[in-house]
Amino acid sequence: MRAWDALLDRMLRHLIRVGTLQLTYHNGDLRRYGDGTGIPIKLTITSPDIVKKIVLKPDLGVGEGYMDGDYTIEQDDLRGFLALVIRNQTGSGMPWFEKPREASRFFGRRLAQFNPVNKARTNVAHHYDLSGDLYDLFLDADRQYSCAYFEHADMSLDQAQEAKKRHIAKKLLIEPGMRVLDIGCGWGGMAITLARDFGAHVVGVTLSSEQHALATQRVRDAGLQDQIDIRLCDYRDVRETFDRIVSVGMFEHVGVPHYRQYFGKVRELLKPGGVSLIHFIGRAGTAGATADFITKYIFPGGYCPAMSEASNAIEHEGLVVTDLEVWRLHYAETLRHWCDRFDANIDKAVALYDEKFTRMWRFYLIASEMAFRHGGQVVFQYQLAHEVGDVPLTRDYLYRADTDQDLRLAAE
Repeated sequence: MRAWDALLDRMLRHLIRVGTLQLTYHNGDLRRYGDGTGIPIKLTITSPDIVKKIVLKPDLGVGEGYMDGDYTIEQDDLRGFLALVIRNQTGSGMPWFEKPREASRFFGRRLAQFNPVNKARTNVAHHYDLSGDLYDLFLDADRQYSCAYFEHADMSLDQAQEAKKRHIAKKLLIEPGMRVLDIGCGWGGMAITLARDFGAHVVGVTLSSEQHALATQRVRDAGLQDQIDIRLCDYRDVRETFDRIVSVGMFEHVGVPHYRQYFGKVRELLKPGGVSLIHFIGRAGTAGATADFITKYIFPGGYCPAMSEASNAIEHEGLVVTDLEVWRLHYAETLRHWCDRFDANIDKAVALYDEKFTRMWRFYLIASEMAFRHGGQVVFQYQLAHEVGDVPLTRDYLYRADTDQDLRLAAE
């Protein structure tokens, strides 16, 4: 067995404790890992060079190997393979010879996540300025590119995304005529909902030129130009104050060095008595570092923080946490819907880009789903205010369908 094959063998014997992985090395050597339970996941290495890549940078090597076809999975069961690996990694951790690399990634993350305005704009363009047709292949009709809220197990993706927006609107305690800032407004779905269904006046900000163009067009199509102002700018450049501030799926792009700056800006822009709702992906455990594959191919500069990291910044900026909710498997279900839709449109995805991009995107969606199912990823919703009495004393208001509007939305 080659030296790199021996190191991979040692890594897998440490890692795979539950379930069964059957790996055929490039030289034909067949090895089995795990306790023999479950349906075996069968991999075959087709390029010997991928072994070294996986040993040196496991998540990047596994991702690139799938993209490039350097290994094959029987029946292309990527979901089963990643579920096996991530479930075991959560329990076993990586072997000792991977620890120095993990430590260097953690201590280097502040530099990697330094996101001044110009760099933030470039990072956003890397992901969100892809062809709009790509997102149409897997998102709901409203283009909600964030965690849906499955109030009932049998909800469709579109219903669950509407439920998410309704839940957030209730947490914001929106009233007609209020001015709302939507930080990272995406394609305008939240702004349109708050303006059309709740009578708010919304300023949405995004750094993506593609999102800005489509969101502006959607606002015009909805006849809401007098209520919604979509701006191509950084949240740090906003100067007005607002009754409410909402941010969904944007805080992951802020970067650890800028957390206090972000929450300081929220405090500065939120009027006395105002309410803010910050919704973002986080980690249920301690602080860590972003996976190399995600940093390189999907979200450069991105990071999903631990609760302690976000809470520390909030406390130092003088905001009060008036409610904190943890969504656990909602994003796993959302991602499963996205991947099913993407797989159903795989030929269209290949036509838009190419086979390698399509395999990269599929790996990203499935790996993300498994991170929420088995890897400790969750969604946090922080409700913030200036004073402890700025929101009701109980959470009853979130679950009462006590207006005609709520009853109508619940029935849809």
